[in-house]
Amino acid sequence: MPYKRIISLVPSLTELLIDLGLSNQIVGRTRFCIHPSNKISTIPNIGGTKNPNIEKIRDLEPDLVITNKEENRKEDVDTIIEFCEVIVTEINTIDDALFWISKLGLTLGKTEESNTLIDQIREHIPIESNLNHIPTAYFIWKDPWMSVGHDTYIHDVMHRFGFRNVFSNQTRYPSITIDELVILNPKLILLSSEPFPFKEKHIQELMNELPESNIQLVDGEWFSWYGSRMLPSFKRIKSWRDNLSV
Repeated sequence: MPYKRIISLVPSLTELLIDLGLSNQIVGRTRFCIHPSNKISTIPNIGGTKNPNIEKIRDLEPDLVITNKEENRKEDVDTIIEFCEVIVTEINTIDDALFWISKLGLTLGKTEESNTLIDQIREHIPIESNLNHIPTAYFIWKDPWMSVGHDTYIHDVMHRFGFRNVFSNQTRYPSITIDELVILNPKLILLSSEPFPFKEKHIQELMNELPESNIQLVDGEWFSWYGSRMLPSFKRIKSWRDNLSV
């Protein structure tokens, strides 16, 4: 094993490392690393993804820290790289996510396990030609209302599972007005459980403006967590999508 002391600052990838059989090598994780719940509590918490405790990371003497371009701040990565090897992942599509499962598996001596996981995930990605894409708005935040643009992982998951992102002409996480949403009049509006915890009351708020739209609360992990969580997430999205009435 080339790395004995690994810290992950990426919740999705912390879960991936554990599922690949690397629990004993992980010496640090963020407070947002919550899966798998039966194993994560024994791993030291080094703070948040955006505000990790750098001194605590240093004291844990890692030989590898795994980060992500979107999840973690460049200034933190630049500081950590002064005393430890750092991998910076960039994941904006399903294919990116599968690449990094393979790359981390190869780097960490878990090639067979990672390849098996990739094969299992691919089995649950629909054939695009079979899909009727539903015009959909996906919201991650309120006050301001924020959606997702075409260069995000969430957008790619939407596209691959038959949801046409009505904000695909935007980039990253645009702020949206209700007036803009009314003009686009999507058939489906998805309110994610994270990072903003949308509730039933927000459905009613939007229904007052868009009475013809189907407005649903969805588990944000289905659309935004990559790594090994892609497998259960894709199974659930596909089943949910197949039973959706719009």
